[in-house]
Amino acid sequence: MSKNKTNDKKKLSGAEGFEEYYGNLFAQRWQGLKAALFQEPKYAEWNTGKKSYFLDAGSVRAALSLPLEGAEKILDLCAAPGGKTLVLSSIMPEEAELFSNERSFDRSKRLERVCDEHMKEDVRSRVKISCSDGAKWCKKESEAYDRILLDAPCSSERHVLQDPKYLNEWSPSRIKMLAMEQWALLSSAYRLLKPNGLLLYSTCALTPSENDDVVKKVLKKFDNAVLEPVMDKDELEKLCKPFCSIDLPDVEKTEMGYHVLPDTQKGAGPLYFSLIGKRKSEKMDI
Repeated sequence: MSKNKTNDKKKLSGAEGFEEYYGNLFAQRWQGLKAALFQEPKYAEWNTGKKSYFLDAGSVRAALSLPLEGAEKILDLCAAPGGKTLVLSSIMPEEAELFSNERSFDRSKRLERVCDEHMKEDVRSRVKISCSDGAKWCKKESEAYDRILLDAPCSSERHVLQDPKYLNEWSPSRIKMLAMEQWALLSSAYRLLKPNGLLLYSTCALTPSENDDVVKKVLKKFDNAVLEPVMDKDELEKLCKPFCSIDLPDVEKTEMGYHVLPDTQKGAGPLYFSLIGKRKSEKMDI
């Protein structure tokens, strides 16, 4: 390997590599965005009627963007710690059931505690908690859910920046590894979605590799996958008003979805989401 290639490899690792990678990605915006990532997130208080839960305001906007009207079976595939599950359970139809899953045993127990502590009994009785690998779930079920929320594990650059250990260990290979994991989860979730169903994919990552590019793979793989528009902010604020009084953050349109970024949204985010529909008329590519 040449000296130049060796130097390039060293630059794209650790704190220096992180700075170069995201500086190239966001150009002049990066310094302001990085400063916002060091600040306290903008939290929303979600009042379930039993006990309030605080979560990123961007997460509230994303979860609300999955329309639940008419849904009977709803799946939150990577649900811990449970904030989005609380949002979904609060607005789901009275006859609907919510299946909230987490592959980590410890995190699934935390999810269960959050549901027990924050949900009223009539809601809690319709929320089922499981501990399973979402990427393999499609091997035991197919086209079983009307609505699916997949908040996938991701780079979470806000946390990386604030933890010297993770920052020193950072490299672009981590993004590639996570994108592969996200694709496995999203393709499984799509197979679990009923025809005419809706799937909301979200991450707290900054990179297109973990956001738009993963969604593009679904549209390329499955002929019946389509992008769906999301409700505007005014509609969403009416929906959440009984549970949360915060002004929802604005979004920036991306090629495949929407991004909430903290430098322009008073600390909310980063939160990316995209709404995917499954047409009934086409045959799914297995």
